Amino acid sequence: MFAVHLLSFYFSKLQEDQIKKVDRFLYAMRLSDDQLVDVSTRFRVEMEKGLSCESNATAAVKMLPTHVRSTPDGSEKGEFLALDLGGSRFKVLQVKVSENGKRKVEMESETYPIPDEIFNGRGTDLFSHVAECLKDFMEKKNMNQKKKPLGFTFSFPCAQSKLDEGVLLSWSKNFKSRGVQGTNVVHSLRQAIRRVGDIDVDVLALVNDTVGTMMTCGYDDHHCEVGVIVGTGTNACYMEEMRHIDLVEGDEGRMCINTEWGAFGDDGTLDDFVTSFDKEIDAASINPGKQLFEKMVSGMYMGELVRLILLKMAKKGLLFGGMVSDALRTKGKLQTKHICSIEEYKNGLSNTKGILTELGLRPSDDDCIAVQHVCTIVSFRSANLCAAALAAILTRIRENRKVKTLRTTVGVDGTVYRTHPQYSKRLHKVVRRLVPDCHVRFVLSESGSGKGAAMVTAVAQRLLSQRKQVDDTLAHFSLNRDQLRVVRDKMRVELERGLRKDSHSSASVKMLPAFVFQTPDGTERGKYLALDLGGTNFRVLVVKIRSGIRKSVRMYNKIYAIPHEIMQGTGEELFDHIVHCISDFLDYMGMKNTRLPLGFTFSFPCRQTGIDKGSLVSWTKGFKATDCEDHDVVDMLRDAIKRRNEFDLDIVAVVNDTVGTMMTCAYEDSKCEIGLIAGTGSNVCYMEDMRNIETVEGDEGQMCVNTEWGGFGENGCIEDIRTKFDREVDEGSLNSGKQRFEKMTSGMYLGEIVRQILIDLTKRGLLFRGRITEPLKTRGIFETKFLSQIESDRLALLQVRCILQQLGLDSTCDDSIIVKEVCGAVSHRAAQLCGAGMAAIVEKIRENRGLEHLEITVGVDGTLYKLHPHFSRVLKDTVRDLAPKCTVSFVLSEDGSGKGAALITAVARRYCGGAQQQVN
Repeated sequence: MFAVHLLSFYFSKLQEDQIKKVDRFLYAMRLSDDQLVDVSTRFRVEMEKGLSCESNATAAVKMLPTHVRSTPDGSEKGEFLALDLGGSRFKVLQVKVSENGKRKVEMESETYPIPDEIFNGRGTDLFSHVAECLKDFMEKKNMNQKKKPLGFTFSFPCAQSKLDEGVLLSWSKNFKSRGVQGTNVVHSLRQAIRRVGDIDVDVLALVNDTVGTMMTCGYDDHHCEVGVIVGTGTNACYMEEMRHIDLVEGDEGRMCINTEWGAFGDDGTLDDFVTSFDKEIDAASINPGKQLFEKMVSGMYMGELVRLILLKMAKKGLLFGGMVSDALRTKGKLQTKHICSIEEYKNGLSNTKGILTELGLRPSDDDCIAVQHVCTIVSFRSANLCAAALAAILTRIRENRKVKTLRTTVGVDGTVYRTHPQYSKRLHKVVRRLVPDCHVRFVLSESGSGKGAAMVTAVAQRLLSQRKQVDDTLAHFSLNRDQLRVVRDKMRVELERGLRKDSHSSASVKMLPAFVFQTPDGTERGKYLALDLGGTNFRVLVVKIRSGIRKSVRMYNKIYAIPHEIMQGTGEELFDHIVHCISDFLDYMGMKNTRLPLGFTFSFPCRQTGIDKGSLVSWTKGFKATDCEDHDVVDMLRDAIKRRNEFDLDIVAVVNDTVGTMMTCAYEDSKCEIGLIAGTGSNVCYMEDMRNIETVEGDEGQMCVNTEWGGFGENGCIEDIRTKFDREVDEGSLNSGKQRFEKMTSGMYLGEIVRQILIDLTKRGLLFRGRITEPLKTRGIFETKFLSQIESDRLALLQVRCILQQLGLDSTCDDSIIVKEVCGAVSHRAAQLCGAGMAAIVEKIRENRGLEHLEITVGVDGTLYKLHPHFSRVLKDTVRDLAPKCTVSFVLSEDGSGKGAALITAVARRYCGGAQQQVN
């Protein structure tokens, strides 16, 4: 027993001594975590250089855009051909992708050798050989009945300007075919196919093998957004945000970047990590000074690197008793497959002895241990370097997404990764150690990059089909200049009809007289109470107006909620609630015993017979309180005040919010004679000549008219531009058939139009992987604020996805792009329609006054105008285009229509006082 222990101790000591000996000799190849973090940081810098227009030309890591914009989503289907050219053998594949809820891929392939004379001959011969192999495969499979889409995996660095175009930058992996570098390889393939003849294919995509690997794995795992090859060569690709890719136009979405990381270090970045053995490998290669990282990592050089190390150690007497064989001196005699055998768990030492013996050496046991450790250090360094670069990519993706932890999948392929007994585990372990904030799953590509080429082609075909269907859907929201002119002219007709006695009752634009005869002139003064009711919130204000040189308006207000049950209850309950709020405010202000003149902003269509008389025409904005329509709202307010019997109010004016907005802005700008609300609702008022208002007696002066243009189209005059989505929204509303223009232009309905479009696109499998979730079925889920946020130019697509996820919509990057486009189409049309309506009004005012050119100001309020990033610009552009003889300025109302109600009350007091003086 003692002898056994002694032998075991001796063997362990011998092994330890041999390992120390190798460690001392190869100390420069053993990399600490700090060094790997340093390598990773350097690679991050190189990625940035490659992505930037300014530095790409001199960058070693080229970061080539692949024009692959999406990973598979599982809905791909069809029959595809794929070519896979990247080594000494060439593969042709037939790939059948079926969806139908089962997601299945069937493949048939054939491998063809590439003779040495083709490797080293002319480029035309190489591509003719590829085309002939393709023809042979298609004839064997009887595939010439119908044109087939084809993806071409070409595993060499190419600069791509689109998916089906790629200019070869340089050969690698011992390829030397002449006349190909600097040319478009897809064009060369197409020419060869034409020369060979009788091949009916459509080359849709050029794919790097790394991209093919990512796409292959991405079909089975939707989280896969990185591809890595560690085989004969090495490379990586990943999905980068478009906004960071200077070399390609556009900021929306993502694109796969082929890093070409094999060239990392070609500019000297890794010189302090390059050993004398690496330099010797490089000097003896066919491309000295190029692909330095690849020469330190990939299988093509790993065996040769070990051979050079063993040769040097033997010459120094550290191995084989100082003996060297001819085979050990011969380049290429030790290959990566030998390294894999040497590092096997159980049979490693016996394999080592056999391989060294085949090299003409007589190794001792300690020689075998030392050689095995040399192989471990070389392969471990490869895995470490690969892990450091991959960690840089993963960190970049995490930071792009602005998340604390990243969950992602890396698709991997390559003979080293597949066949080396320990490589994959080492790589995984080091990556996870370097990026603990990334939860990484590694998936081996089972079907190679040929399937990936087919997948890229399938995705390209799917996106092309989806793009057309989405464009066709949104085309209905795109209004050209002629259509907008028609809207302008029809609006003008309805404005005229609403003003005339004989057609007023049948006009869709009611043109309600507001009995506001003047805008403020700056002499208004006093203290006023104002009420503002127009949505789910109700505001009570005290407004103090000061005139003279230092004119000013000071306001004190309190906001109260209008519960849904009150909005939908009885009129008596609604006005009792309003009076309760007023009572609370007067208590709050200590004004219960003060009888102030009051202006009541009531933002619903009212038929007025005086400044303080207004009968509700119809509820809008979700209100449905009973026994209110056709009743005077001022009388209803007075009755509620009497029922409470706590205070009395001098109700001077009932005001529409649009009129209030105009008056607020007119106080600062005397040219303001139009008010526009573009928010929850949509409406306009303006100062009309009394002679044109047939529904009111008198021909002198002007009066503000509340157009109530939200009803435009109720007579069917704009049916030609209403979409099926507008009709669905209308049918699902509380007032079906009413307020058709408002339902196409206001914030209350735009989100609902978007939701209907998203449901339609999802049903057709164009969004959210065809799954209609409960949130998507929920009315009102899309509020105006979400449209405004989603369309913000400052918002990255990742943030758009976050908004959708908050709404319970789990979107991909592609989904987010489509949702943003849908929001843009709907809001753009709304702004154009408002612009066309406004053009009709300013043109009418200009013609009323017989002017060649009109200068006028529009006072504006409303969340859509204020918060949407593009609405105001599109509105102004449309007015400018459709009313070229009018210079229209838009002024935003900062203080709301409550201030306007007070100003109207002040103006009414002044106007009535002036009229009384004239009578006296």
